[in-house]
Amino acid sequence: MIKPLTLDELYEKKLPRQPGTIQGGVGQFNVFNYEDFIGPDPKPVPYSRREYYKISFLTGNTRYFYADKAVEVKNAALVFANPMIPYNWERLSDNQSGYFCVFTEEFFTNFGAIRDYPIFQPGTTPIYEVEPEDIEEINRFYLQMIEEINSDYAYKYDLIKTLVIQLIHKAIKLRPAESSLYSQSNANDRISSLFSELLERQFPIESPVQRMKLRSPNDFANNLSVHINHLNRALKATMGQTTSQLISSRIMQEARILLRHTNWQIAEIGYCLGFEEPSHFISFFKKTESVTPRLYRTK
Repeated sequence: MIKPLTLDELYEKKLPRQPGTIQGGVGQFNVFNYEDFIGPDPKPVPYSRREYYKISFLTGNTRYFYADKAVEVKNAALVFANPMIPYNWERLSDNQSGYFCVFTEEFFTNFGAIRDYPIFQPGTTPIYEVEPEDIEEINRFYLQMIEEINSDYAYKYDLIKTLVIQLIHKAIKLRPAESSLYSQSNANDRISSLFSELLERQFPIESPVQRMKLRSPNDFANNLSVHINHLNRALKATMGQTTSQLISSRIMQEARILLRHTNWQIAEIGYCLGFEEPSHFISFFKKTESVTPRLYRTK
């Protein structure tokens, strides 16, 4: 896998760093117009993780690659990227425009936990298609961010944080069913949330020597200090699947990512994902995809 891109590396390689956008000790923030640096013939962006958050708004035909998924948007979309999941995008039309902002988690210190919003949670699809009547409103959010960041207003970063939060809530309202993920009002929700956090903490796999440590339902139950039957009931009630199904689904997602975006050997990928023998990984993969990992990679 390509090494995660830091925000400083992003500035050095592609973006102009505006005065006053680097906040010593309290994180970083910046906002840009895509047209200022895309150019007439942009080069493909590597599929990789970034060590920062990014909220993009693009109009035009675009294909987004996120985790093991590919989503094509015909008109306009808000896209929320976080440091946990690799991604990139491909321009499919010439008439593209829009904005994006980048920031570190530290930028929101004492302003709420940015990672707790459902759009940054594992398992969601953080691509929100925008209807034509909403485009102007979203453009205004970014234009106001640009206006504030170029101002000498003493509290401009507090105002910018508020604008980012408003943008997040605008997206959640576009897909209100997912806002239920933000509610953790009972024991089942709390257990499911802790399970998901433990599972996702093991990913992404970024080296052939990195290996999953929590692999079986019992591993997770012991780590959470609950009985395996209790864990199964909680996950079934809140997520609709058993512990084994959720673990297997996430392993398959990572397997597809590694097969697509690395040149590691099949045995190395199986080892990283907790399989003692390559044959066990091949059988596991074929049961879900109906093809071997090698054939999946060549396709």
